Formats: sequence, C-alpha cells, structure tokens
Amino acid sequence: MSETTRPPHLPQIRLYQQWLAEHRGLRFDSYDALWRWSTTELDAFWQSIWDYFELQSPTPHTAVLARNVMPGADWFPGAQVNYAQQVMRHVQPAHAAGFAAVVSRNEKGRHGELSWPELRRQVASLALHLQAQGVKPGDRVAAYLPNIPEAMVAFLATVSIGGVWSICAPDMGTNAVLDRFRQIEPVVLIACDGVTYGGRDFDRLGVVAELRAALPTVRHVLLQTNLAEGDADRADALQRVAPCASFEQATARDDATVRAFEPLWLPFDHPLWIVYSSGTTGLPKPIVHGHGGTLIVGLALKILHNDIGCSYAPNSWGERYHWYSSTGWVMWNAQTSGLLNGTTCVIFDGNPGGSKDRPDWTTLWRFAAETGVTFFGAGAAFFANCLKAGVDLSTCGDLSAVRALGTTGSPLSEDSQRWGTEQFRKLRDDAPVHPEPAPVRPEPVSVRPEPVEGLTRAPLRQAEPERSGTQTQPAGIPNQRDEDIWWCNISGGTDFAGACIGGNRELPQTPGRMQCRLLGCAVEAWNEKGQPVIDEVGELVCAQPIPSMPLYFVGDVDNRRLIGSYFDTYPPGQGRRPGGGDLDASAGAVWRHGDWLRIHPDGSCVIYGRSDATINRHGLRMGTSELYSAVESLPEVMDSMVVDLEYLGRESYMPLFVVLREGHALDEATRRRITDSIRTALSPRFVPSDVFQVAEIPRTLSGKKQELPIKKLLLGQPLEKVINREAMANPGCLDWYVAFAAQREGLSSPP
Repeated sequence: MSETTRPPHLPQIRLYQQWLAEHRGLRFDSYDALWRWSTTELDAFWQSIWDYFELQSPTPHTAVLARNVMPGADWFPGAQVNYAQQVMRHVQPAHAAGFAAVVSRNEKGRHGELSWPELRRQVASLALHLQAQGVKPGDRVAAYLPNIPEAMVAFLATVSIGGVWSICAPDMGTNAVLDRFRQIEPVVLIACDGVTYGGRDFDRLGVVAELRAALPTVRHVLLQTNLAEGDADRADALQRVAPCASFEQATARDDATVRAFEPLWLPFDHPLWIVYSSGTTGLPKPIVHGHGGTLIVGLALKILHNDIGCSYAPNSWGERYHWYSSTGWVMWNAQTSGLLNGTTCVIFDGNPGGSKDRPDWTTLWRFAAETGVTFFGAGAAFFANCLKAGVDLSTCGDLSAVRALGTTGSPLSEDSQRWGTEQFRKLRDDAPVHPEPAPVRPEPVSVRPEPVEGLTRAPLRQAEPERSGTQTQPAGIPNQRDEDIWWCNISGGTDFAGACIGGNRELPQTPGRMQCRLLGCAVEAWNEKGQPVIDEVGELVCAQPIPSMPLYFVGDVDNRRLIGSYFDTYPPGQGRRPGGGDLDASAGAVWRHGDWLRIHPDGSCVIYGRSDATINRHGLRMGTSELYSAVESLPEVMDSMVVDLEYLGRESYMPLFVVLREGHALDEATRRRITDSIRTALSPRFVPSDVFQVAEIPRTLSGKKQELPIKKLLLGQPLEKVINREAMANPGCLDWYVAFAAQREGLSSPP
C-alpha cells in the first residue's frame, strides 16, 4: 500500500476535540465528560457540529433547538439545507485528488467506478427529467432497485428537487412492497427489470407491472435495466412494462442546463425520505426523516464515531467505505451517507455467502481486498457465519488497508468479535516487515466549491489541522502494526436513521460490547420504576431529542402512531430535564426505543435484544443474545432462536429451536451439550423447557431473528396477524412453526 493511501493518523473524534479547545475553549478530561456536555448543552453541542463541518445555508438559523419537546422538537428554524447540495460540494476537490465517488461490483463480477463529475451529471440529468414530469417539492418518488450506483443517483436526483425518496429491495414480493408504497402515494416509480442473487437471475418485470397497476397515484415509470444485456434485451424489457421511460436515457443528458443545475435550498425540516419499520406485525410504519436532521446526525455519526474521513483530506487520504447492505435495510441509507463527507463508497450487490450449492463466505473479503476498502461493515450475522464457516482471511487477498470493522443489525457475539480480531492479528503478524519509508504528507487540494451568494457559513474545510515537520505517528496512538483491529459496533436503527450507541477509536475495546453512548444522544437504561440505572438491564430510552428523530409518520392522524410507538410508555415530563430530573408535562415524554440495554460503569454498552422479546424466567430478566452466545458457541449449532411464553399468568414455557450443522442430529448427547452450555454460561433458570431441531430460523430481510412474531404465534394469534411473509428472508420456514403451534394447541399431530 502506498504512503498516500495509508490509514488515518489521527482519530476524527480527536480532531473534533482539538477544534473545540481552539474555537470554543472547551477541554474535557474524559469521554464521559464530553458526552455529558453534549447531552446537557444541546444548543452548544449541535451548533459546534454545524460549525465544525461548516454547513451552508443561504439564510441564518434563528436558534439551534427552538422547542425542546418530544415529539415535536424544532431544530435550526430559518436554516435552509439540501442533502444533495452537501454531497455535491465534494465534486471538484475529490475529483481533482483522483478519487471516485462510488466503486461497485455485483455477483457476476460487473465492476464499475462512478466519478464525482459523472455522479453530478447523472443526478442533474435525472433531476431535470423528474421536474419535466411535474415532480414538485414534497412529491413522493418510490424506487424498487438493488444496491447499485443507479439507486444512489436516483436518490440524490429526487431529493435535490425536494422530492421525498422511498426505496424497497427487489427481493421483496409485490404485497410487501405495496404494503409500503400504497401508504405514501408516490407519483413516480423507478424500478429495475430484475436482480441477481445467490448465482441466479430473478426477473422482476412482472412485479413492476403489478406495482404500477396497484399504485394509481403513479404518473410516470422509469425502468433501469439491471439484467438486460445489449440493446435488444433493453428494448424488450422496456416494451414489457410500457409505457415507461428508460432510466439510462433519463440520466444521459449532458448540456448547459445540466451543467448549470443546482439542488434547491429547502427548509431544515423538509422531508428527505421515508423508511419503514420491520413490517413483522401489521402495516409497516412509514417513517419520515428530514434533510437537515439526517444530514447533521449523519456527519457526526459517520465521521466522529465511525472514524470515516474524507477521501481527499490529508489525514484520511484514500478512505474507502463499505457496509454490506441491501436497499431494504437502513444501512443502505447509512452507506450512501458516506458521500456527505466526500468519501468513496464501495458497494456490493448480491449474496455475501455465495450461492446455495456453492457457499462462499470469503466473497465480501475478496471484494474488499481487491478494491482497497479501509472501513469494512456488515451485519453481525455475517461475521458469525464467517466464524462458523471457518473463513481464513489470509486466503482472501491483501486486506492491509482495512483498519476498522463495523457491525450492527443484532448483537455481535464475543466469539465473532474475537474471531475477527484474531484473523486480523494473524494478517498483521504474518505480513512482511519493511523499513518504514519517510512519511509523505499529500498536499491539500486547493480546489474549493464556488461561493454561494448569501451563505452564512464558509465552504467546507479541506485540510486537517496543521502539524509541524513531517507527519509521524502521533503520541498516544500505538503504531498500527502493533494494535488490534478496531471494531465499530453500533446500535440505533431505522427509527431515527442513525445510531445512538457505537464506537470511539480512542476508548478501550471489550468483545461483545459497544464502546460508548454517542455524542448528542442522551441514552439511558431505565428500570421498571422509570429510573436511570447503571450496570443493570433496563429499557433503552433517549431522554433528549436527536435532530434525526422522525418528523412524522405518513397518514398518522394527530401523531397517534408515532406517540404510541415511542412516547407513551412513561408519563410526559418524566426524566426530561437535561442532565437528569423531571420537567412538567409540556416537555413531552422520553423516547422508548424498545431494546434492553445495560450501561456498564466504564460507559460501554450491551444491547440484549428487543425488550418485548426478552426472557423472564422465575423473576429473572435476560436478553436473548446471552442465550444465543452460549448455544451458538457449540460447533454443531449453526443458528438458534428462543421464545419465552410466560404471559398473563400462564405457566412458563420456553422452547429453544436450533439449526444443526449438516451431519448432526438432535440426539440426547447433543441436547445435553446444549443445556449444559446454557446452565454453565448463564444459570439453570434459563435452561429451555424443550429443544427442537429445525431447518431454519425465521429472519427479516435485514437478518434479524423474528422472536416476537413466533412468540405471538405460539401464544395462539393467527399467522396473518403477526408476521408478513414477504418481509421475510425465508418465509418457507414458517410452515413448520405453524404446525408446531397447532400441535401445541392439540389441533394436529406434532410436526
């Protein structure tokens, strides 16, 4: 790896603290002190984020947090922003430095690199096309696209003109997509002809036709030909869903109007996108986030906590950011947010585990090695599968550029984290040792965005704080060859399009834990009395607003669903005083996230799973992740799920379902090993009532175990009321659980 692409020397959060000292006179003797300031002095903290990232607005904001109430917080009134405007600030300097905006590949090996000027041109061309179709600010644009650069282009084009974006993955069936898109009444549908996954092509033109027929508000359809090869195939695909326009033609325009195009300035709280809850029960919640809140929180999270720098900044020269995701998961939105800071995004479309008949959990690792990824992110289940499959990273190519591993989606087990740490330790120790060359600091790029008349902020900073002499390893940071890989374990989610717990490169790492509560996120664990606790498992609440919390749900009269989802557990005013204490009811209620959380005395955190799927055995409460860690540590167990059926005075019954490695059966010896592991790792209280071998554990499209729907099914609720098959990754496995539930009720023979 050349010197100009070496990993960053100074953690981004340290640079921010240096800026606070220089520009605000603020110095903190610990991260905890910094966090407490950020969650008690909300105006000062979020103004510092605005200033640190030199955000632009043609009109000044009149306050930072004009109204501190939940729900309904009023952030940066008077400011105007645009997500796409922030992205486009990087076109000239990033291109001048020689970096691409998006690097992409699919299962078939189709590789592409989208330059920053080409990204801007395609966005402008499509934005003008949408305007010509009558799309106005506030109109909804629905997309049915895979994880390809065209999805990013379509998103940026939509929001650049004030349209509201919403996307579903093409692995979702018609009904699941309609459950989402019918609620938002889109005027434009942007869809693909099909996708490739697990070595197979899946035609989606029939679904596209069904979507159009069932969405009467759609006035215009754009078709992206993802599978078609050659002009004849593309023409045939377009004809099959006619009338429609070609996405390729809509992004092909290149004239003076395109070159002069600029994204619209919009109010800070103008709707940006609509994302959806998991959709496991009832209709998914269509959650609306705003431009400004998503933008400012995205910068704070991605840079300060995930330590993902600008690709053309000297301190993070050559940064390449990858987080494996489908477009059906909010991590697609998180991956796209890398563009906000001028970071090259590296995306993969397809199955990270190879095909069904030829599984290969080295696929993403080889992709990362070949593309020079510096930050490698994926769901926790991915790392667990790599561990189970015995992946040896030394066979995957040169991964020396990778300096951080990110994970979310479900709790990361200690074993998975230790596996990854040991793998990278071996890569480091086995690497040939060469004398360190004299460090070369790349010259700061001098190209700057054109000034905008009336802007209240300076253009984005291009260079990091000056250091005298050559750039050497700073004091207090061990040489990268001598330190373990850094894990950035985060938790937050779709609800506020970000994270509230995550990483800090300068804090100690403990396997199985997240390092800290994030800046600006007043996260607490509350006991049954609604009191904050430390070193106890409690409800995860946010006691203060975060700018990216939902603006509203589409079609939600008087915010009833919004309040019922997050704000009706505790009395209004309880726990709402910044720094602790109560306010009157006019301050609103705290945000209840729905997860079990333990905050350790050192500030590190563990999420134990959904609070409504938690095990409560004989008065002791425990998150399911602890049991999974004990069970899945056994080499013969591939996957597992437990549900606790103690409910409304019924006798407690807790079945455990396990998927065993091929060649293993649930005989008495295996059953004993499973229960002994639980008894040893946890307590005899948590030994399950029964253990059953199953073919698959039901999971959502984002890989989460569907504990709560199966719990409700086994408590007697009908399947159609508790789960949406088309929002599942493996709906075929449900038949076994339905039969099991019927057998429990004595209605049929056991499955």
